[in-house]
Amino acid sequence: MNLRVLSIELRRSVALWAGALILTTALAFLYPVDAPWWKGTTAWTAQWTSMALWSRSLLFYLWPLAVGLGALQGMRDHRSKMSELLTSTPRPARHRAATMAGTMGFTVALAFALLMLVGAVRVLPNVAYTHFGWLPISLVGALFLVAGTVLGMGAGRALPSALTPPAVAMGAFVFTALMYMSLGRTETTTQAGFASSEPNRLSLLSPMVEEVRDVFVTLSTSVHVGQTIWLLGMVTTGFALLVAATPRARLIALAPLLAGAAAALLVFPSDPRLMYVVDENAAVPVCDGPVCVTNTEQGRLAALAGPGKKALRLLNGALGDQAPVSVRENTAVLPNGSMPRWSRETVLFDFDDDVIATAQGEELTRAVIAKAMVPGCTPVGWDGSGQWGDAFAQTIAVGWVLGDLKPLPGTAPASLVRSPRGETPQVFWKKFKALPRAEQLSRMQALRAAAISCKDDWADALEGGASR
Repeated sequence: MNLRVLSIELRRSVALWAGALILTTALAFLYPVDAPWWKGTTAWTAQWTSMALWSRSLLFYLWPLAVGLGALQGMRDHRSKMSELLTSTPRPARHRAATMAGTMGFTVALAFALLMLVGAVRVLPNVAYTHFGWLPISLVGALFLVAGTVLGMGAGRALPSALTPPAVAMGAFVFTALMYMSLGRTETTTQAGFASSEPNRLSLLSPMVEEVRDVFVTLSTSVHVGQTIWLLGMVTTGFALLVAATPRARLIALAPLLAGAAAALLVFPSDPRLMYVVDENAAVPVCDGPVCVTNTEQGRLAALAGPGKKALRLLNGALGDQAPVSVRENTAVLPNGSMPRWSRETVLFDFDDDVIATAQGEELTRAVIAKAMVPGCTPVGWDGSGQWGDAFAQTIAVGWVLGDLKPLPGTAPASLVRSPRGETPQVFWKKFKALPRAEQLSRMQALRAAAISCKDDWADALEGGASR
């Protein structure tokens, strides 16, 4: 297809409108909405992989939109009442189909590329870790739009009715929703005893991805390969429907779609932890002595190193040989709803943790001590569970290490911080400081052990029940 043919097709088809609609609606969805894609280390503009995954998440409505617009374009010959005339021309039907499908596919792919370009311009000044592992995520996303457009064109050509575009668009939307919310989920029970779910193979047939919760997580190679096979089958079916002239040929045209889905399901991993994997290069530690961050956050190391080392010295003076010896950004990726895993020797933290995220300078030292003493036992993916109780224990523990009682940054308002018995930190602090130093140390050691295990009752330990 030369430029002259491309120019004619762009003027006479809905291709330009399709590309413009996809780009503008995507940007309109991203920018005005204060949502998770603007927050924390996994923000849309924070890292390359996060940008690619958040852009892919927009396909929950962009893909059905592309399918519907493709169906509208596939009905062009029927609307113009030229079908019989075109069949009498010597030019093969596949040539015209390739021209029409190529133009639509090029336009929607270009729109998605421009969306990624907007994201790249925002990401580039913010990152120190540059890589190309995000490209397969985005390329498969663009291929989803192209394949959906061609499949919609084939459906519009095979079923030329005014109801076809909205019907296939709604069908694509329902398919995406079912794959993401029910058919593509497997019900499980978390370690904490809560009902939860995790993605299965069927979910990978959907253009959507899981919500971005961790900056180290990316899609595995087998997922990219399987989705590419599925989409090539979809493109083949769409093109075959465009050139099919008989009901039998249209029925046979569905074979590549079904074969692609079957082959993709064989390639997809069955374990969710093999679908969404840790990017090992992103998680490589970058250290200043005992204080380490990951490759993705290496720009924050300078601000963390001093407060982190000071926190370790203070913890050593307070806890002795039971004190942690290093500070590291947490790179563990656990299933949603599972209990976090902490270490006695290493202070593990997350830059998205409210205590860490809002702290600077001396406040950051206090925040690291808080995470060392009471790291928190909120199940993965559960927001706010146990936050106020943790804030009470952290406030007392940090006050004991530093010798003064102050509210911690990023925790619940001071008026809401209470012990399980309803005491304020100030009331409990006076009673606690009246105890002998050895008893204080015993209780703090028991508190830390209970908080790290996420099994025992830290409140009992702080009251002295577990220190006996």
